Amino acid sequence: MRTDMHVQQGQPERGPEIWIRGPVALPDEPPPSPAAGTPRRFSWVGTHGGAGVSTLATVYGGHDCGRDWPGPADPPSVLLVARTHATGLAAALNTLEVFRRGEAPRGLDLDAVVLVADAPGRLPRPLAERVKVIEAVVDVYRVPWVPAWRLGDPSGKPPREAAALARLTGRSR
Repeated sequence: MRTDMHVQQGQPERGPEIWIRGPVALPDEPPPSPAAGTPRRFSWVGTHGGAGVSTLATVYGGHDCGRDWPGPADPPSVLLVARTHATGLAAALNTLEVFRRGEAPRGLDLDAVVLVADAPGRLPRPLAERVKVIEAVVDVYRVPWVPAWRLGDPSGKPPREAAALARLTGRSR
């Protein structure tokens, strides 16, 4: 998650306190952890009803939280999900504000926002501008319109346009 969300309004941005001069030695490679071969687990959290959480959890794996926060036994790494219509993008921004204010449950790690196309084709300019606002504060993964998913068929490979999300979740099928 990007940390630039935490800049307080009215406060000038401060640079690093310590400047390093000259070449910096790279640290030794740490030994691979036993968990390095297993994909990271995520909790999918919808910012509004109908966001597509269940379909994404089916296609990419992970825990389907619906619109609830992950529980103590659920993965603390959160992928927020929203549709790309005006209501969905507003809900995503509202939920990002909950994280920014520190009002999300303790221990949760916001990894990214996943925006699911609400219709085929390009976004209208006002919606594309809202997406840019979200992209300015957190990593965003886009999922295109998938006609088979609309018909209730999440089988098959994830869409090619969402290859980055497949890599993140380890579910390239």
